[in-house]
Amino acid sequence: MLRLSALEPPRVGMFPRFCGVALLAPLAMACGGGSETPAASGAGPALIQLDGSSTVFPISEAVAEEFQKANPTIRVTVEISGTGGGFQKFCRGETDISDASRPIRPTEIANCQKAGIEYIELPIAYDGLAVVVNPKNSWATSVTVAELKTLWSPEAQGKVLRWNQVRPSWPDREIRLFGAGVDSGTYDYFTDAVVGKEGASRGDFTSSEDDNVLVQGVSSDDLALGFIPYAYVESNQGKLKLVPVDDGKADNGDGPLTPSAETVQNGTYQPLSRPLFIYVARKAADRPEVQRFVASYFDASALIREVGYVELTPQIYDLAKRHFAERKVGTAFGAGGSQVGLTLEQLLAREQ
Repeated sequence: MLRLSALEPPRVGMFPRFCGVALLAPLAMACGGGSETPAASGAGPALIQLDGSSTVFPISEAVAEEFQKANPTIRVTVEISGTGGGFQKFCRGETDISDASRPIRPTEIANCQKAGIEYIELPIAYDGLAVVVNPKNSWATSVTVAELKTLWSPEAQGKVLRWNQVRPSWPDREIRLFGAGVDSGTYDYFTDAVVGKEGASRGDFTSSEDDNVLVQGVSSDDLALGFIPYAYVESNQGKLKLVPVDDGKADNGDGPLTPSAETVQNGTYQPLSRPLFIYVARKAADRPEVQRFVASYFDASALIREVGYVELTPQIYDLAKRHFAERKVGTAFGAGGSQVGLTLEQLLAREQ
């Protein structure tokens, strides 16, 4: 697990990960060591703890940075364990807010219920998953969802190992795959959208819950292909090459498309567009500092665009504000898990 304190954050948009970030001396903890729970932080500065999705991390990190400028007596920590890992901590009562790149799953709901953890689900932004290759790759100018399934399905493990096995016109060279780790909501969403079942994929690929590791892997390997949140492409321009994706459906645009603010917002970049969330513990929501911090997300459109994501509609943000003010607990997604192909209009209908 990687840990970052927003007390001395990096420049917004770069998303570095490193251990040993300078913290206030009395509160410093070893990288990868134990985590201080909200209940244990009574003495000293007020503490707000977040963990979860590396996709949502850039948004929460940017919001935390701006929030702490205006509230220097409040300490905010943002950690990365992946969506699944974040929910594990959240449902044990170890964090105040869980960053998530998919809705909470039924098993996670059950874990929270057992521990008496109620939560408020708040959509905060929209994201497009990007398929990327090394800039030196001259042949992968587009890819179909069917070809991605051929490449990533469980049956491909140990068998689909070369580029020309995906498309005959591609070179007879080894293909090296990079993707999100199994605790990541990005992994859950990608496998559901491409393979047709959440969590179903080949296992012989380089994986990480930290998207910067994937950026480094693809950018240093001429034969690499991977999938990462679009924001990490935006913040690493020149290191990665986008591969347009064709879902084969005429109503989602004509031919292959790349993720962008326009294609994600208008719903044409399918099936690899998705909403992003924060989950706020009901008990934490009664704390004034948490209330002020959560309110910062609803006025963060400029920050969301700056770090490479797509803001939601004013109507959705207004609903989220109301849900938080009314302490509306639970999820709008009955079955939970990934919600493939969900447009902004459908998200609005769900939230109502």
